[in-house]
Amino acid sequence: MRQRTMLLNAVRGHLAEFGLIAPQGPRKVMELIAQMREGAHGDLPEIARTALLGIGAQLEALARQIHALDRQLLAWHRQDSTSQRLETIPGVGVITATALAASVPGPSVFRSGRQFAAFLGLTPRQNSSGGKERLGRISKMGDGYLRRLLVVGATSVIRRADTNPSATGAWVRSLLTRKPARVTTVAMANKTGRIAWAVLARGETYRAPVMAYEPRAVRPVRSRL
Repeated sequence: MRQRTMLLNAVRGHLAEFGLIAPQGPRKVMELIAQMREGAHGDLPEIARTALLGIGAQLEALARQIHALDRQLLAWHRQDSTSQRLETIPGVGVITATALAASVPGPSVFRSGRQFAAFLGLTPRQNSSGGKERLGRISKMGDGYLRRLLVVGATSVIRRADTNPSATGAWVRSLLTRKPARVTTVAMANKTGRIAWAVLARGETYRAPVMAYEPRAVRPVRSRL
């Protein structure tokens, strides 16, 4: 996917040199390359057209390889019970579930979900000075690939928070009123990591927490007697 992004950016950059602005999105870029293959944009120099069509061929080859790998990952996911249990967590898709199932040596290696989140680099740095403990930015230690996947998944959870009636949705909305969206996203990724450890350690599927019922205050009724 990173290779595809690099090639797409290269195509946009080269086209911009000739005054052609490619819309955002891989599909739009591929449509423009297909138009060039059919003879459109004849004002482009032939050597530039040849180079761009060569990059287009690389993009098409990468798309086929990505599709084949996605099918293999999905087949592996359907045969692995641990990966299937991890997918039940909000913000965890097939790619993240398979990556966690394949990369984590075992939940017993970590004493708690917090230690697992620290392994992923999703816990804040601790800076102690003058007897006071201060928390800084996340450490970014450990497995950067798993951390990025969890942050991407947390971003999708944050975007759907307004329509999420669960306790997690309420927690996200409350945090957004006090913290920037980026900080909330990292906090959500930390929470997802801890939940993933619990799912791995207990061998269960994710169960959404139930929101606590808050009864309305009952006003005392004044007697008319």
